[in-house]
This record gives sequence, structure tokens and C-alpha cells, in this order.
Amino acid sequence: MSTTPNTPESATHTTSGTNDSKVRPGSASSTPSAAGKHPAPPCTLVIFGAGGDLTKRLLMPALYNLSVDGLLDAGMKIIGVNHGQRETAAWRDDLKKSLQQFAADKASTFHTAQFDEKAWDWIAQRLEYMAGEFETDDTFTNLKQRIDAKPGSNVIFYLAVSARFFKPISEHLGKAGLLKEGDGGGFRRLVIEKPFGTDLASARDLNAHILGYAKESQIYRIDHFLGKDTVQSILAVRFANALFEPLWRREYLDHVQITASETIGVEGRGKFYEQTGAFRDMVPNHLFQLLGMVAMEPPNSFDAEAVRDKKADLFDAIQPLTRADVVFGQYETGPAGPGYREEPDVAADSHTETYAAARVFVDNWRWAGVPFYLRTGKRMAARRTEIAVHLKTVPFRLFRDTAVDTLTPNVLTLRIDPTHGTSFDFNVKVPGPMMQIGPVQSAFNYSDFFAEGANVGYETLLYDCMLGDETLFQRADSIETSWAAVENVLHPKDGPLPVHGYPAGNAGPEESDQLLARDGRTWRPLSPAREKK
Repeated sequence: MSTTPNTPESATHTTSGTNDSKVRPGSASSTPSAAGKHPAPPCTLVIFGAGGDLTKRLLMPALYNLSVDGLLDAGMKIIGVNHGQRETAAWRDDLKKSLQQFAADKASTFHTAQFDEKAWDWIAQRLEYMAGEFETDDTFTNLKQRIDAKPGSNVIFYLAVSARFFKPISEHLGKAGLLKEGDGGGFRRLVIEKPFGTDLASARDLNAHILGYAKESQIYRIDHFLGKDTVQSILAVRFANALFEPLWRREYLDHVQITASETIGVEGRGKFYEQTGAFRDMVPNHLFQLLGMVAMEPPNSFDAEAVRDKKADLFDAIQPLTRADVVFGQYETGPAGPGYREEPDVAADSHTETYAAARVFVDNWRWAGVPFYLRTGKRMAARRTEIAVHLKTVPFRLFRDTAVDTLTPNVLTLRIDPTHGTSFDFNVKVPGPMMQIGPVQSAFNYSDFFAEGANVGYETLLYDCMLGDETLFQRADSIETSWAAVENVLHPKDGPLPVHGYPAGNAGPEESDQLLARDGRTWRPLSPAREKK
């Protein structure tokens, strides 16, 4: 996670709609880069799964944006490996067509007013397609011949493939000598997408297997949630402001709510979802990562290991979840459309959860007794990713003889998606002769202060991987402690957890509300007027 000194001008400066201030990459030499940043070193990026959705929707848009910002070196080369014969020109044309479609889609995170042909051409000139099976020796022999093997050369292997290929690709890379770092100073790095295992045993097995061919320092376990600027800004809000950090503890905080809700369904991914479910897909990785950012102890620096050590300590302190801490749900036919069981490739009697809520306790000095409520789901009332930090209520005695009957809880909300910013709910006196208290909100939107460009969340992660900055990538111990915390839920000894229905387009099952109600709390509404069940 690269850091740049801030200046007073940075909060008010905006750029014109034409983006004339952007420096375009050149084709023969290093080019000026985004203010305060340096281009990544030259490297070869090998993408396994070059024809897949991840490459089209996220990796290529991210590389394009890095190209626009001048953060890629002129010596970069991109090799795409995939099943089936294909000409490089056809692959390039297919990628460009996809990029242009995403750029024109206002709902896309890659939406931009103007597609930069020069930036794309810079990328396109460096693309090379290679046909090959992921589990045969010939593929890796051919790949080795195409990679610049001179001393000091840098290579990143990106596994944008199904999890079943993580082991064989890593093994073949290792046996072919492609992960060996020479004495010339060049690096070899392996980027692995989630899911990193499906439980504790499989995560340990995958870690052990990959570590048989690569060092821990070479492995970059990626979670795209951590690539979002607003997720990274959690650390800035906490540690760069004297107002918040003194209150960030059990003496002042009542509880924390972390929400990642979607309005879409499984979108044709029925086969994947039937095997995974919302809990495995989101809780031990995405939501725990947000929990780690909001609850970790202050590191001594933003050095990668300093930050990852504190997150590892936090995950290790999570009390193992029990069935009493978790609620599963599945969307049924409702205002937003058909139910999950009507989706393609989903069993007619499926009990796979599309919603999961969990109550998490962190057993350390700072957080003892403070519950963290996590929820995620599909086909819900609103699309929202946010962290709501609820302060404890003040004593009511002062207002007992006034017209005040309720006080609005003080809540600091960190909005991550789809809007970016923060808000704070608090109480003030209503104008007039009587002591009446009214709720108000102070809000900050990133778009009011900063020029926000198209960003799919992978730009920072790819850039940091090229630089060798592991801050935003997960370490083996953190992966395993996260899975250990949910082991009792994934493999319950007293039978599977019940899955409760909720109408598509709703806020989740009633049992999720009851999870908080037992503690005397309620979920923050997903929309101003919460849908009735």
C-alpha cells in the first residue's frame, strides 16, 4: 500500500473533464506518472485464465487505468495463457471490445466519459496470447521460452482461474524452475485469488502445497475488497485523526455493524454458489478483512509486515463462532424477482444460503465484550457496503424532566460502496423555547473533495504487487486463523444450520433481526424506509 504525502491543495484540487492533466504512457521510455508516485519496475505479467471473466472485467480495466496514470514501465510485457488456440490479435480485439462496453456502462465501476485509445494501445502492444492446458508440462516449457530469463528479469504469475487449478499451476511453475529467483535481483511472484481454501483443513493443505514451490514472500493472496480506496481509508480515519482513536475501544463503543449487501442475485453463477454459499464466499475473507481494518491495533508504521502482524493478532483473537452466533437465509420469490431455487444450475430443493449474518467477539483488551455484527446477502433491499461504529448512549437522567423521550445513537458510518464517504449521527437542540432534542447528520462525500476516476479496485493491488508491497495481501497465518474462527459453523457437530427464507428485494430474514434483538440492538436500515417483511 503505497503512501503519498498529502498537501493542503489536495483536498480541493479538481481536474477538468478532459483529463488533460493525466500523463499518457509512452512506448519507448519511462513516462511521468501520477503525482507523488513512480512507475512500477519493468516486469512480465503472466495471466493464467486469459479468456476468463476476471481478466476481462477487472484485470484489464485495472491495467488500462494504471496505463492512463503512467504507472507502468515501458518494458512491461503481458502474456495471457488459456485453453484453446487463438491469435493474439483476436484476444486483443476481444479485450478492447469488453473494455469499451464496460466504459459505456454507467453502472460499471470502470465507467468513464472517454475511452483513451492511446492508453489502450500502450497495453495492446504488450499483449501476447499463448494457448496451453494448465496441467501439462508442455505449457510451462513453452512459457519458459517466452519469458525473458536474463538476470534481473521480473515475472508475476497471476492465477485468474478456478481454485481447482491453484495447486497444479503452482506445482508446474515450481518444477519448471519458473518460481526460482536468481542472484541477479529479479523477482518471481505468484498472485492467487480467493477462495483460498474452503475451510481450515483445505486452507492449510493449499498453503503447504504452494509453500513447497515458493517462499511466503513470493505469494500474494489477493482480496479485491482491500484494493478499494475507501477500505484503505479506514486506517487513515482511525490513525490520522485525534478525534477517533481515543474512542475506538470498549469503554466508548457499544457495537459495530459491517454490511455488504447486493441487489443482484447469483447472476448465472449457480454452480459456483451451490458449492460455496454466502458465508464461505464472504465472511471469512471479505468481511473479516473489513473487521481487521477497523479493529486491528495501531501498527508502528505502514510497513507491510507491521500492518499484517497487527491484523494477524486480531484474527487470532476472534472467538470461534457457534451456531447461536450465525443466521443463514435464502432469497425467495419477491418484489425483486424469482427466488434462488429458480435460478439456473440451482437445485430445486437447495439449502444453500444466499444471506449470512454473524455476531463476532474479539477477545482482547481493546474489544472485550463489544459485538461486531456482520451481514452479507444477495437480492437485498439495497446495494451497500459500509461499517457503522455505534457509540454507547449517554446517561438519560439529565433529560428526564424535558420533552425528550429518545436520543439518537451516535454512529460513525464509513461508506465504502456504492457511495464513498463518512457520516456521523448526533443530537442537537431543536430551535425554540423548550428543551427538545433532534437528530442531525454530518456527512462527507469523497466526490465533493477529490476527483474520483474509474477504479475497479485492482489498480492498487497490481501496482503494489509489482513494487513488492505486501501490505494489502493476506498472509498464510491470517488465512488459517480466519478459517479456524468459523470452523464450527462450516462443520457443525449437531447438524446443518437452518436456512430461513426472505423475499427477494428485502432486508434479510426475520431471524437476522432477532440475532440483534436478543442483545437489545437493531440493524441499521438498508434504505430510509425499511421494507416490511
